[in-house]
Amino acid sequence: MKKSSLVLMLVSIIMLTSCKSGNDRGQLTGVRSNKKFFPEKPFGMVLIPGGAFTMGKGDEDVAGSFSAPSRTVTVRPYYMDETEITNSEYREFVFRVRDSILRTKLAILAEEANVGGSAPIVQKKGDMSGISKYAFKEQDSAGNAYYKYMMDNYGSLGDVNSPTEGRYLNWDVDLVWNTNEFPDEYYAEAMDSMYLPIDESLSTKRKIDTRKLRYVYVTIDQEKAAKSNGSSKDFLKKVEVEVYPDTAVWVKDFNYSYNDPMHQDYFWHQAYDDYPVVGVSWEQAKAFCNFRTEKRNNYLASKKKGSGREPRFRLPTEAEWEYAARGGLEYAKYPWGGPYTTTDRGCFLANFKPERGNYAADGALYTLEAKSYNPNDYGLYNMAGNVAEWTNTAYNPSSYYLGSTINPNVVDQANQRKVIRGGSWKDVAYFLEVGTRDYEYADSARSYIGFRTVQDYMGTKMKGEK
Repeated sequence: MKKSSLVLMLVSIIMLTSCKSGNDRGQLTGVRSNKKFFPEKPFGMVLIPGGAFTMGKGDEDVAGSFSAPSRTVTVRPYYMDETEITNSEYREFVFRVRDSILRTKLAILAEEANVGGSAPIVQKKGDMSGISKYAFKEQDSAGNAYYKYMMDNYGSLGDVNSPTEGRYLNWDVDLVWNTNEFPDEYYAEAMDSMYLPIDESLSTKRKIDTRKLRYVYVTIDQEKAAKSNGSSKDFLKKVEVEVYPDTAVWVKDFNYSYNDPMHQDYFWHQAYDDYPVVGVSWEQAKAFCNFRTEKRNNYLASKKKGSGREPRFRLPTEAEWEYAARGGLEYAKYPWGGPYTTTDRGCFLANFKPERGNYAADGALYTLEAKSYNPNDYGLYNMAGNVAEWTNTAYNPSSYYLGSTINPNVVDQANQRKVIRGGSWKDVAYFLEVGTRDYEYADSARSYIGFRTVQDYMGTKMKGEK
């Protein structure tokens, strides 16, 4: 017997004899987590049970049935936002990006300024003077062997090109926005880099340069990775997105129309907090999903709950969107059933363009609060009208003929046409129908397109189960 084979056999024997059998009586019992898993419904979402439905247009819509012929499709269970993402919710994303960039600038400047000594400024307990309050948090490397090893060998806990080099920002100290209260000139210098240049400022009150509010994240092409050989780095993609919505869409979308008040106030004024965010491109919607995922998983990791990770938030596929919009009603024309857009008392059931352009007839000129009108039978608001919604699916007129009938989706990075669904406040009733397909280019932003997110359900929950 070869020496190497003898060594392997001895190692195997040692491993088997050294394993603690516990109470399994030598039987194969599997490896189980110490904690039992209970699915937790995300805040503001509803559970959409998995099941099959007839997807596509009805036979009476001959033209529409060419690109959306009826077929039976099955989808898995998932959670979905009960409303479109609102201005207030998207503003949290913008603020987090803004504050992260500023805190990074402050921490690096505090290090470079080297106030009061030759060593870099690192925040220490009790040191609350000037810009030093915003220095990188000091790590107890003696008690964190992994942190010490990573910093010594790689200079980072993750991306070596990150400006923080793996160090932690200090989020415990509030940022100062009042120019009269800036702690020192170093702080003023960092803030100056965030503002619009002086020659672009209209008054003495300078504004944040929204072009600098860029969110950077790394994604992986999972489908390509599954079908190809290679290392994981071959499928990684670094994405950088300007997160501030295009508020000028209210002017650009409509020629010879006075929409300046919406341009100036819609995203920022508290009167519109609960209205759906618009002026957001498909790329920005995807970036928001990544932000929401990271926020949740960072919290779970800090609380040491479960595995510290949950399924990611994402845009719904076209099939998931239509399935949810139907609310469990088979062959429905609209989310409420149909076939009319008003009740028997003449009250409109959605926010759209009724009566040959009488926008005020349904009670709104533009958008309405995200939680308006009655929800469908799944508890989802405004699945028809208000704003059209981005989906994750690339638009292909032939996809209904060629695609899978189980969890169908078209992922095509080269195809910039992305499916939008539901119709909007400026659309006629045809686009409110649950089977109507439309598309917009991924880099486009419109005053009538928003989005909502979904999250996969862990386990099995099918339609009809109690």
